[in-house]
Amino acid sequence: MGMSDLYGAADDAESIATIHAAIDAGITLLDTGDFYGMGHNELLIRDALRDRDRSKVLLSVKFGALRDPAGNWLGFDGRPVAVKNALAYTLRRLGTDHVDIYRLGRTDPNVPIEETVGAIAEMIKAGYVRHIGLSEAGVDTIRRAAATHPISDLQIEYSLVSRGIEESILPVCRELGIGVTAYGVLSRGLISGHWTNDRQLAANDFRKYAPRFGGENLQRNLALVEALRAVADGRNATVAQVAIAWVLSRGADIVPLVGARTRERLQEALGSLRIALSADDLKRIEDAVPIGAAAGDRYPTPMMAHLESEHKG
Repeated sequence: MGMSDLYGAADDAESIATIHAAIDAGITLLDTGDFYGMGHNELLIRDALRDRDRSKVLLSVKFGALRDPAGNWLGFDGRPVAVKNALAYTLRRLGTDHVDIYRLGRTDPNVPIEETVGAIAEMIKAGYVRHIGLSEAGVDTIRRAAATHPISDLQIEYSLVSRGIEESILPVCRELGIGVTAYGVLSRGLISGHWTNDRQLAANDFRKYAPRFGGENLQRNLALVEALRAVADGRNATVAQVAIAWVLSRGADIVPLVGARTRERLQEALGSLRIALSADDLKRIEDAVPIGAAAGDRYPTPMMAHLESEHKG
């Protein structure tokens, strides 16, 4: 997403070079959404894959987010007719004959999940989709979706500072054999070790309005990062590498999605694969960043309303 939208300026040439470097390093999963830059990200991936073997990568696509020309969020559309329409445009933009994983970006409260999943299942039978995923869904939706058609994975935020899935969502996924693709593993750069108090954000960078990045919340959160840095220094690693390694340590059924926008950040992230965290390391990490220690919600209030995974009961 950051290559196309919501995180300030990005460079298409560097973005494509980063995707190429990821594939060359053995990365196989490319995650996008048709609403990332209103199609720009899918076109970017198409360009990046033009001289690569399409069969060597899995394309995971989110759909359903409604936006206006100014980029404002208008809700989500999970109607079966919308599923098929969005997929048609996605296939054309990506320049491919199938999507490996297709998922509704957020649950549509006006459409039963059975209808949305059923429509994607029809697209599987027709050969346009391989697997069905979910995104930020709650326990009831996960169970109902899985009863309709096998679900490959739930895409949801999971990091040292966002551990809400551990209470009920992760156990249900494991009960049903559903994997987790964890996004926000560095909390949008907040726990990367590179964030500073005086960082100036572009007007189109949504972190400018995210509760964790402002005022006293930011001070408290950066103090957590410094505590984590002490652990990272002890392992001769960076803060980002330790944060990603922690997510990797949570189970083979959890795959971190790394939102690197440059080759430099990608290489740093790949270094996490060389870190095997011991029980002592894990204790030190969780002492540095206890559960619930982060200050502020993970999204601005209007966007939190679309997160069914955050709704209790």
